[in-house]
Amino acid sequence: MIVITGAAGFIASCLITRLNNDRFFDLILVDDFDGNSTSATHEKTGVNFEGKKFLRKVDRTQFPEWLIENEDQVQFVFHLGARTDTTEFNRAIFDELNLNYSKRIWQICAEFAIPLVYASSAATYGNGEFGYKDDHALIPSLVPLNPYGDSKNEFDIWVLQQKESPFFWAGLKFFNVYGPNEYHKERMASVVFHAYRQISQSSKMKLFRSHNPNFSDGGQMRDFVYVKDVAEVCMFLMHHRKNSAIYNLGSGKARTFLDLANATFSALNIAPEVEFVDTPIDIRDKYQYFTEADMHKLISIGYSTPFHSLEEGIHDYVTQHLQKNYRIY
Repeated sequence: MIVITGAAGFIASCLITRLNNDRFFDLILVDDFDGNSTSATHEKTGVNFEGKKFLRKVDRTQFPEWLIENEDQVQFVFHLGARTDTTEFNRAIFDELNLNYSKRIWQICAEFAIPLVYASSAATYGNGEFGYKDDHALIPSLVPLNPYGDSKNEFDIWVLQQKESPFFWAGLKFFNVYGPNEYHKERMASVVFHAYRQISQSSKMKLFRSHNPNFSDGGQMRDFVYVKDVAEVCMFLMHHRKNSAIYNLGSGKARTFLDLANATFSALNIAPEVEFVDTPIDIRDKYQYFTEADMHKLISIGYSTPFHSLEEGIHDYVTQHLQKNYRIY
């Protein structure tokens, strides 16, 4: 059996499809199925599982005990469940859901020698003052910009201090992931998703104005990575099972928000028209102006599948998913 936590969410549900495509059907899906979070969770649990094959669902609160009881049948754990709202500043929420819960899963996987891949985040890099290299020696020095990033970095630091670990493990620092199955994320959905909705409704796109003199309006740069590429990396690691480490997972190429907007206009066959608006005050001083994954470490262990370019990924997302009534993947 293969376990996927956060299974009703964005990245995890796309990974389920990728696993199904390779005829992995003995999947255990873990999420908040008892409805202790939000109504959006209940809606997505139905839609994001549409057409997928799996063995059973296990509620998040029951999962640690379930894993102990069934450890001899579990071949791999993808721990992708987390609270991902970068605008949430209640640290207790992140301590419970991102830090302490992840520690428990790690400890169980270490005890029973279950291989583990877990979700870290590029939010750990903060303003990027130490660069974007996934060097373990740099991790304790990183300064995230919000409690979400703090929780992910604190877990990475804790992992690197552990004497007992799963026989194989990998932490993945996801950069700006976009793609199908993110419709439920609302404000936290990717800029591509918001661009599609705005352009479809008004033939225009609003982008944040730059409040940094080193970047032009729309010239803010991020490493945008297509969720289907993320799933491919997860599949590679599941089969590879060596070179345990924390890895960056982006495209390796920073692109501007203006590039993203123009690619979305192009996918929709609409002439570009962009309007700039002020970055909201509540996130302005926490805003990242540049991110770019150094991908040399993942490539060095043998990963060679090409990543979608921004234009290729957006075209597939728009034409094969968003234009088909938000059809899932």
